[in-house]
Amino acid sequence: MADHTPSGAPSGPLTTVLAVDCGSTTTKAILFGKDEAGAFRTLSRGEAPTTVEAPFEDVMIGLRNAVAELEDLTRRTLLDDAGKLVMPAEGEKGIDVFCATSSAGGGLQMMVTGLVRSMTAESAERAALGAGAIVMDVLSADDGRAAHERVRRVRHLRPDIVLVSGGVDGGAMSGVVEFAETLVAADPKPRFGTTFKLPVVYAGNKDAVDEVKKLAGDKFALEFVANIRPTLEREELGPARGAIHEAFLNHVMSHAPGYGTLMEWASVPILSTPDAVGRMAQAAATSRGQNILAVDIGGATTDVFSVFNGEFHRTVSANLGMSYSLANVVVEAGAEGILRWLPFEMDESVLRDRLRNKMVRPTTVPEDVGDLLVEQAAAREALRLALAHHKSLARGLKGVVRERTIADTFDQSGPDEEIIDMANVGLIIGSGGVLSHAPQRRGALLMMVDAFQPCGVTSLAVDSIFMMPHLGALSTVDAAKATEVFERDCLVPLGAVVSPFGKFPRSGRLLEATLELPSGSKDVTLDVGQFVLVELGAGETAKAVLRPARGVDVGAGPGAERTCELSGGEAGVVFDGRGRPLALDGDAETRRARVASWLDALGLAKG
Repeated sequence: MADHTPSGAPSGPLTTVLAVDCGSTTTKAILFGKDEAGAFRTLSRGEAPTTVEAPFEDVMIGLRNAVAELEDLTRRTLLDDAGKLVMPAEGEKGIDVFCATSSAGGGLQMMVTGLVRSMTAESAERAALGAGAIVMDVLSADDGRAAHERVRRVRHLRPDIVLVSGGVDGGAMSGVVEFAETLVAADPKPRFGTTFKLPVVYAGNKDAVDEVKKLAGDKFALEFVANIRPTLEREELGPARGAIHEAFLNHVMSHAPGYGTLMEWASVPILSTPDAVGRMAQAAATSRGQNILAVDIGGATTDVFSVFNGEFHRTVSANLGMSYSLANVVVEAGAEGILRWLPFEMDESVLRDRLRNKMVRPTTVPEDVGDLLVEQAAAREALRLALAHHKSLARGLKGVVRERTIADTFDQSGPDEEIIDMANVGLIIGSGGVLSHAPQRRGALLMMVDAFQPCGVTSLAVDSIFMMPHLGALSTVDAAKATEVFERDCLVPLGAVVSPFGKFPRSGRLLEATLELPSGSKDVTLDVGQFVLVELGAGETAKAVLRPARGVDVGAGPGAERTCELSGGEAGVVFDGRGRPLALDGDAETRRARVASWLDALGLAKG
């Protein structure tokens, strides 16, 4: 294999960076550099169709086309006459650093194995998801499948990488060895390249290493790392994630059409797109000192990222999306689940026809307000289901027996409790066309609030032009500059949402608040079921004293007063008195009137 070692970041001052995200359908190039005031900013963006598949089968064609558009927009020479990057930057020519991310060709597709589905197999799934992979299937000893069914499944899916785990160190070896035998019998062929060996990362019982090497060493490119579950009480995902990234770079991407040249161009190692987004989410959580929840809803998949108390989790719902996977949203949510978000009556057959049209023509945009509300209703359900999937995996370790003391007598929580607590989310970031390009920013805010149902006080924002992958790649070169651009150009603040929760009265007053706005003091009252909107622009803040009713919580405990700072945005500050969980029961006419009142409160069209 050719040497694809990145050329490295420059030792001198960083003035101009070209970052490219090679997506499954579109290649997006962004030029970063200093503006007239000397601040490091986004200078321009170009895009072109991705060309990794037939008939072109060369990712570099689409990349050069995207860069050529950047040249037209900036009047800066980035490619020479031979189509190569001009490096380093000098005057109005060239760049200092080129970095890239990729999900072209379907991204990194993996299969993982473990002995027990809810223990080692779940840890393996978390390791793969955290490395930016789409997990095609999870094999476990307790999944009820016969040996021949597992062999057929592996052979049919043709994953890019297989992660084999199972057993604690010093435990039984037979189960994990059987998985190695399954791989040998299946002999899966790689998607890209016909002559290289399929990468297999082994992160199971260390005592079985010699046996696995003897069985599969000649068949696969085996990489042995530390056990992801050395004991039941401990999970170590870092070594496995690192090995997955190296295998993706050196074994998978190097054989994909045109990626050899891309890797030679890159100044730093190429990242998978979800890995880059995850890095940026973690950097944002660190710089802000907040727990963060981020979502990217695309045509085929919905990715959810969370950073809670420094712990990072990512999940991908590969069957939930806004075009190619829209039918799966209808199947999982049910037509009635989508119809409940509409302020007008619609027959179920009409709804299905509209959503099928979107699947057939995924690049179309809504023609009228009715179509827009149908699309946004489906988005709510896709986001809600994706978050439920994320919560199911972002948990403490299962199978752990804790030593309990008298202090734990009334503590019913276990080590497998959910990590995601919506009352402790500081910031929710939305990305993807339906959120980033919503005609009204308040519409994007309402979709995220309805789907995620934050509690207490939460700030919301959207990624302006899906820049987080590019910034994640930039962060490997200069983390400070990536964070600077993230705050200035990437995030579009929508505003803050105050969402009381807890024991609600049937009617009447939920909350009284005093806000110190830039324009002066303002008193706000919130009743059960009510929405109240307060104008507060991006970059503006308001000191708020929140006084909830008895039994009602705004983050300081039931009935406890809370003083906090509310951040403004394009949607302002929203007080949400609908309760948690959000109820959409009652007869259809009452429900539609309730949804219409929410849209009215935020100044949104009702169709």
